Amino acid sequence: MTFARLTPLVLAIGLGPTMGHAAPCGGDFGSFVQAMSEEARLAGLPDAAIAGFFDGARQDAAVLKADRSQGVFRKTFLDFSQSLISKSRLKNGAAFAESLDNVFDRAESEYGVPRGLLLAFWAFETDFGAVQGDFNTRNAIVTLAQDCRRPEIFQPQVLAAIQLTAMGDFDPATTTGAWAGEIGMVQMLPKDILERGVDGDGDGLITLKTSVPDAILSGASMLQQHGWRAGEPWLQEVTVPPDLDWSLSGLDGERPGSDWAAMGVQAREGGLADLPASLILPQGRKGPAFIVYQNYKTLFEWNKSFTYVTTAAYFATRLQGAKPYDAGDPDPALTTEQMMALQEKLAAKGYDVGQIDGILGASTRRAIQMEQQRLGLPADAWPTVELLKSL
Repeated sequence: MTFARLTPLVLAIGLGPTMGHAAPCGGDFGSFVQAMSEEARLAGLPDAAIAGFFDGARQDAAVLKADRSQGVFRKTFLDFSQSLISKSRLKNGAAFAESLDNVFDRAESEYGVPRGLLLAFWAFETDFGAVQGDFNTRNAIVTLAQDCRRPEIFQPQVLAAIQLTAMGDFDPATTTGAWAGEIGMVQMLPKDILERGVDGDGDGLITLKTSVPDAILSGASMLQQHGWRAGEPWLQEVTVPPDLDWSLSGLDGERPGSDWAAMGVQAREGGLADLPASLILPQGRKGPAFIVYQNYKTLFEWNKSFTYVTTAAYFATRLQGAKPYDAGDPDPALTTEQMMALQEKLAAKGYDVGQIDGILGASTRRAIQMEQQRLGLPADAWPTVELLKSL
């Protein structure tokens, strides 16, 4: 799959992050296609491309099933990271870092993004390009655009894919990728490809499925435009004193690195940067501890999962020479049923925990920490049986 001549068309049609009009989600699929076609016309897209894009479009039940069953994110950080970070991926990452040295040097010099981060996402997204997905991309994004869970995210992706169709660089019938519509080695959505794709190998095309330079530099471009800060760290493993005020932990508890150092928080390697930083405890005060900086928060533009982002950020440090983390001895994780029961209890108390899904996301962590403070428990945002019983 190739993309060329991006900038003039993007500027001409001007797809923004949101639309002035939104096609209604749910209901009859044919009616949705008609409404989405009208949105495309309002966006200035040509009728031939619109008709060609939707010709043969269908709902994909497998996409909805995948969207509803992301059980992998119910894993703890330790389980998730140990399942993704293997000796093979460490070895392959080191080999690619050496063989593609000039590409990664370009990524850092032109976009400020270090090779460890790009290697980590390349590994996790497609196992260094080996597993890119076989879902029809057109059907995947149309299915998710009609679904009422996240239409505001996927309806603009439909418009972007139609624009690519108009350019002759997207075949709706044959383009394949991940179930959520991402394409290529670093899994980019159509809108990101239009706005941030880079011709890394100089052939005049952006070929994200087969060109490693295009994929790597496009990923770097995307992170830079999401706010990545060149030369700044993203995550460091730390040791934490046992008498720390645990309520200070969490992404909301940002303070200068020098403040954390004054409280006894120490980097396992090197020193803490005197930048705004947060202390995160993925499995509470008894598990691994990390200081994270603004660049870490940028990674949530790539993936919204706390566990995924933390694992990728940590893996990036390993690929750049950091030691394996100290796993500690965290309290046992709740079962999915216990976690859902805890979310229900928190929601009943007025907390916004999002969907009752058994996933320890950011809003659930925040609610847990507030209840721990109220009950006089160590406020480290890690759910325990003790907390569940207390509620």
